[in-house]
Parts: sequence; C-alpha cells; structure tokens
Amino acid sequence: MLLEDLIHRFTSEKNQAPLHANDLLDYVQKQYIHREISIVEYKKLFCELDKRQAEKPQSYTMRIDQTHLQSINLPG
Repeated sequence: MLLEDLIHRFTSEKNQAPLHANDLLDYVQKQYIHREISIVEYKKLFCELDKRQAEKPQSYTMRIDQTHLQSINLPG
C-alpha cells in the first residue's frame, strides 16, 4: 500500500506516471531531504524500490559559480 500511495503522490505532483523505479527513488529522496517524509517512511520506501532495482545515479551534476571556487575546499 505504501508504494501505491507513493505512485499516486508522484503522479499527482508531476502530472505523469513514473517511468521507472529510479523516478520514484529520486522523488522519495527529495521528499526526505525536504522533510516531507520521515526516516522510517524513507527506509520502507527505499527497501521496496530496491526490490524493484531502483538505483541512485552514479554522479550528480552541480552548477558552480566560477567566482566562488577559491572558497570551496574539495578533498583530494
């Protein structure tokens, strides 16, 4: 039932059905970051999505303002 609710919320908010479990994983992660769902809900949904082979992206693209690069400390 929890996954069905997630699909319904996704569809309502995005005005389209998710194409893959990865779409739902991204959506769940954003909801958790914005404190719209609890850690308990996140873990349950993550487990369900993991069973459906959802994967996090290998890398994230970040847009960085070049003028602030001197103040960013990156490891390595």
